[in-house]
Amino acid sequence: MNRTLRGWPSFPEELPEFDPATAPETPRELFLEWLNEAGEHVLAPHAVTLSTVDADGVPDARVVILKDVEGDTWAVATSSESPKGVQLAKNPHAALTFFWPGRGRQIRLRGPVSPAEPEVSAADFTARPPASQVEAFIGRQSQVLEDPADLDGAAEEARQWVERNPGVAPETWTRYLVTPSEVEFWQASHDRRHRRLRYRRDGETWRKELLWP
Repeated sequence: MNRTLRGWPSFPEELPEFDPATAPETPRELFLEWLNEAGEHVLAPHAVTLSTVDADGVPDARVVILKDVEGDTWAVATSSESPKGVQLAKNPHAALTFFWPGRGRQIRLRGPVSPAEPEVSAADFTARPPASQVEAFIGRQSQVLEDPADLDGAAEEARQWVERNPGVAPETWTRYLVTPSEVEFWQASHDRRHRRLRYRRDGETWRKELLWP
């Protein structure tokens, strides 16, 4: 297996250029630039790994969808009763990791998390596709499923409820806002001299720092 793992290529032959000296003053500007560029080349560029910790301090991670970038906040959404929602309630800090191997790029950010206003969360929910709304009303995320037929029944019940109550969001549906204290941009290089640029929050501004590969 070790030989197989070493034999797989990590990145394509052609990689985009990145000169940290020309990076904008805020990570938001560079993030949107890289995100839009990735959208032209890779599938689901808005998929992001959300990392949290549980009540015992054990890390947990899963892939979710980025909902928005507003000012200095990155938004994701889930039920407050889901494992990640419960974890964020106990420890309102998180890390987000974007990885686009087709472009040899990774973006990491971490910082405190806060819930958006209820009306913002409700608007997030009602903008979801019907099937996604039904899924949210099924609930019981990550609980043990004893019989697949139970899921079918719960899904049908949730579907009927959504049809009878259009535009109604669960009270537990929450848009979470991550306000990063630092954001790192990583550009792969075939000579292994990868370029890393970190933005660190310094009061109301950002400090840019180059990092060793």
